[in-house]
Amino acid sequence: MAKTDAVLKKAVDLAREAAIEAANDTTAVGEHLSAVDDGDLLLTHLFACTLPGYRGWVWSVTLSRAPRGKEAAVCEAHLIPADDALLAPAWVPWSERIRPGDLEPAMILPKIVEDPRLVPGFEATGDDDADQLAIWELGLGRERVLGVHGRDEASERWYRGSHGPTAPSAVASASPCSTCAFFWPLTGSMRLAFGACTNEWSPSDGAVVSIDHGCGAHSQTDVEHQLSQWPADDAVIETDASVPLDLVTPDPDPEPEPEPEPEREATSEPEPSSEPETDVAEAVAEDAPAEEPKTD
Repeated sequence: MAKTDAVLKKAVDLAREAAIEAANDTTAVGEHLSAVDDGDLLLTHLFACTLPGYRGWVWSVTLSRAPRGKEAAVCEAHLIPADDALLAPAWVPWSERIRPGDLEPAMILPKIVEDPRLVPGFEATGDDDADQLAIWELGLGRERVLGVHGRDEASERWYRGSHGPTAPSAVASASPCSTCAFFWPLTGSMRLAFGACTNEWSPSDGAVVSIDHGCGAHSQTDVEHQLSQWPADDAVIETDASVPLDLVTPDPDPEPEPEPEPEREATSEPEPSSEPETDVAEAVAEDAPAEEPKTD
């Protein structure tokens, strides 16, 4: 193992001055951390970086000296990240960052030269539908067409999506799209699994749906007609007769509500009878039996 050069190891002050010059700020260079031997007559001094937002970064200053020379010289000084430095995520090209649904009207996607989903328009793949498509496209302008891999990816994505059998509308539907009059099957091998919805009342109008998808706008379903639960209102008769409206005379003031009469206090005296008083003597006379006539 080569021995660390003593002259370069002692030149800490020279390395610090170089780090301050690179940082253009005296307070940005912290304490001396270590010295790393880079080989014959090369040594790197590391200083802590005190800049805000640069946690774990260090100032690296590499020194050297000529053979048999007694003075150190600065080779380079710059800021580098240490093992625990705070780093930005790796840069990813825009063409790789974009995802389905991010495309806006003013955006243009870059061309994918080796797109695994596409095949040349003149290539025969062995599939009857694909071969017919390739022959039809030959010489008509489309350089590439959808291949088997791209078709399988699309069908799996559509089937798992919001227009497949697991969508909430399909689960709640009483009949599948395959029995609906507004279901228009696709051509080619896709016709066995997918079609387009042509019902303007359906939430899937204009979208590709699976044959086992469904919604409440099925052509063959119906609901029972129920009576209105709202109470019947009085009929309003509208005529063309004009009714004069006085906007000058103010409305009369509303009549005040009558105040309730105070309750009478209960007394211990008996209330007078409403029946007329009867003479006691007359009552006794009426009750006495009639005298029988005397006979001689």
